[in-house]
Amino acid sequence: MRVSVIGCGHLGIPHAAAMAELGHEVIGVDVDQAKVERLNAGQCPIYEDGLPELLARHTASGRLRFTTDITEAAAFADLHFVGVGTPIDADGRSYDTAQVFGAIRQLAPHLVRPCTIVGKSTVTVGTTAKVTELAQRLAPAGEAVEVVWNPEFLREGHAVEDTLRPDRLIAGVWNTEGEKAIRAVYAQIIDTGVPLFVCDPPTAELAKGAANTFLGLKISFINAVADMCDAAGADVSKIVDILGIDPRIGAAGMRPGIGYGGGCLPKDVRAFTASARTLGADRAADLLLAAERINEDRAATAMALITRALGRPLKGAKVTVLGAAFKPGTNDVRESPALALAQALESAGAAVTVHDPQAIPTAVQRNPELDYADDLPAALSGADAVVLATEWPQYRQANPQDLVGHPATALLVDCRTTVDPDLWRAAGWTVHQLGRPGK
Repeated sequence: MRVSVIGCGHLGIPHAAAMAELGHEVIGVDVDQAKVERLNAGQCPIYEDGLPELLARHTASGRLRFTTDITEAAAFADLHFVGVGTPIDADGRSYDTAQVFGAIRQLAPHLVRPCTIVGKSTVTVGTTAKVTELAQRLAPAGEAVEVVWNPEFLREGHAVEDTLRPDRLIAGVWNTEGEKAIRAVYAQIIDTGVPLFVCDPPTAELAKGAANTFLGLKISFINAVADMCDAAGADVSKIVDILGIDPRIGAAGMRPGIGYGGGCLPKDVRAFTASARTLGADRAADLLLAAERINEDRAATAMALITRALGRPLKGAKVTVLGAAFKPGTNDVRESPALALAQALESAGAAVTVHDPQAIPTAVQRNPELDYADDLPAALSGADAVVLATEWPQYRQANPQDLVGHPATALLVDCRTTVDPDLWRAAGWTVHQLGRPGK
């Protein structure tokens, strides 16, 4: 098929490259001319595991190209994915869908053949109906336009893998024509046995919000349990093992830490909470609001653990923070708990140095006031405490014996509960973890 992807960010770029990998001819559309030039040169402006190689291969083959001209995409493609941003609105609780409707206003008048518009962005329930009305009103007379909502369930850091080998596909459709288009564009994926859930658009819209909100609830729950373990002297990692063996619960996503972040989970939980309130489901909204508050408190909880581990006030202490990205496998620092913790440490008077394998350039743009080091031993040099804030494999799998001589004090505060504490203690480190007895 000939496909367009409108919006080339953390969602659009992996999706465009993956569609080319599936054999489609793809044109990506973005308003940023400099970004488009980089993409056409095979240079990826974001980091995702496997994405730079995929992008370079398909731009070189000619199967994937990018433009700032949406009319070019309108003339080219039979199916248009809309993957523009839907940030939280000024009210702090609902999605700003201006980019979604802006894309439709620019695209629809230039359509030259019957086509399908497929929404990928996360939106409030009811948005598909409004998009459908707008697209059909603006499209030239005689051009049939179908609108489908096909929300993404990508994990940042695994976006390529999750697009090519998802655990499920959802299509919110009005009729069988929309379903046919989705089955055609995802035929290779569906043929591997990936389930396709066909439903009405409101169900598809709510399913995405419900999925991300449940993940936020699960993270907040285990963080609340970690706080109880701190108070009781219990071991939260053992509790995760005990709970995770139950197939109704599962251990995935249940590592205690400093909370969820990124461009999706925080805004999706807020927006889903607001939707629950709007729909009159007040008890659901109260539950979700409690999860939000637990997540917001995680930086303060980590600060208390770091202060306790140091045994003195933070003011004047030299602290190395390992991690700037909100999670491993990406350079995305939007609502990063790691950076929020680094900022809090600096505000408390600590001298903070941040290290990250991929996200330093994006972190510098967002938090230029912090100090950064590209080299790990240099970042550790002279530190009174080392704080592990993003669970990159480079940190999790590091040989603690090789690192022990670099900081002034071999003190590790593992705020992601990710290293083997016995291994690090055997190498001479003092290790503290959230929800686990420190030694």
